[in-house]
Amino acid sequence: MNTASHYHHGQWRQPVARQADFNDVDVWIDLAERLEAGLFDGIFFADQVGVQGPADGDFSGNVREGLHLPSNDPAVLLSALAVRTKHLGLAFTSSIVQAHPFDFARKVSTLDHISRGRVAWNIVTSAVENTARNFGLDHLPEREERYRWAAEYADVVYKLWEGSWDEGAVLKDRERGIYSDPAKVHRIHHEGERYRVLGPHLPSPSPQRTPVLFQAGASGPGKAFAARNAEAVFIAAPTPEVARAVIAETRALAVEAGRRAEDVKFFQALTFVIGDTEEEARAQEAHLESFISPGGYLIQMNYGNRPDGTPYPLDTPLSEVRTTGSQAVLDWTRMGVTAENPVVGDLARILTRRNRVVGSPARVADVLEEWQAAGVDGINVTNWHIPGSYQEVIDKLLPELRRRGLARTSYTPGTLRAKLFGAGDHLNDRHPAASYRGAFATGA
Repeated sequence: MNTASHYHHGQWRQPVARQADFNDVDVWIDLAERLEAGLFDGIFFADQVGVQGPADGDFSGNVREGLHLPSNDPAVLLSALAVRTKHLGLAFTSSIVQAHPFDFARKVSTLDHISRGRVAWNIVTSAVENTARNFGLDHLPEREERYRWAAEYADVVYKLWEGSWDEGAVLKDRERGIYSDPAKVHRIHHEGERYRVLGPHLPSPSPQRTPVLFQAGASGPGKAFAARNAEAVFIAAPTPEVARAVIAETRALAVEAGRRAEDVKFFQALTFVIGDTEEEARAQEAHLESFISPGGYLIQMNYGNRPDGTPYPLDTPLSEVRTTGSQAVLDWTRMGVTAENPVVGDLARILTRRNRVVGSPARVADVLEEWQAAGVDGINVTNWHIPGSYQEVIDKLLPELRRRGLARTSYTPGTLRAKLFGAGDHLNDRHPAASYRGAFATGA
């Protein structure tokens, strides 16, 4: 995230942690270049356009921790990274709440042109009450309503990206003075519950047309939305067994929606502590834990307070906790706890250790093989500090994975979608967005 403290809170205090200087674009250029040299699929930016907790509640903890506040727009940052890399995927998060779909679609097409087809969009519906108030809403809609909203939002941008411009519309015919063929550029005439968009889409088709589509919803409505729309899903399952069940359910829903199971890839969030030996890894883990801010974890997940902002008593069982944040992540956190009756007082400690893999390169690779066997396609490497957490993976883990045939040895040419799926640059015909190709050709 384009902020000082995103996932592992308190770590920005380390002298080696460059995320404290996240306003400096060179921090991110350096990281992107390292990741590309290490043959990573992409760099992925989370984002949030509000502060956790009640809409008008106390946010001094966020300010003190540097926790998502201050933060910057990742989409703007991607422009700089696009011109300093050639293969690295560039993924960013944008909520349906924060941008009108017409303007958003134009931004994404522009980024896809600049990057020559390496952009991905993480579709989120927002789960923070303050976000709703920042964009003029009286309150955050319920989860089911937010996904209904997302369904229309997605349809609008799909119509713009896939249907407004036909293939071959751009001619650049200097002799006849025709830049684009008017017969192949169309208005979309969208009229829905929330949006009325006439069109046409202002940018010409970018290399991917539609960006690679990420999603992280793990609730019932979230999984249904992902099954219809997502090409890649982020999960944070506590064990490979839980991941297996989530993946199987979502892929079955995708098949019901007319897609294939393999049309959706799954990326598990994991944090690594890697040493040349087990002893070295444990010593490094103790060093990292000395910087942990337990309060930061509770603030981010909004799990220490009731939805109305009042704190839960510390002896409240986790089974009774309800949150305006990610209920699915909270449920997964509970599943990963060995204590018989964990309470809110245990929550910060639990959150600091979730999805952590510690050990030698061989030991970590063994664990990743277990996740792969559960159906996971790749790993969302969550960092302790930038750039060191990623350099550690590049220097120590990836050589071991390559020895086992579990990591690439070179980039393949083409767009991000082509790299991830080994097929074409555009969405396949089974995706619902494909139905808008040629759908508006009868009227200009």
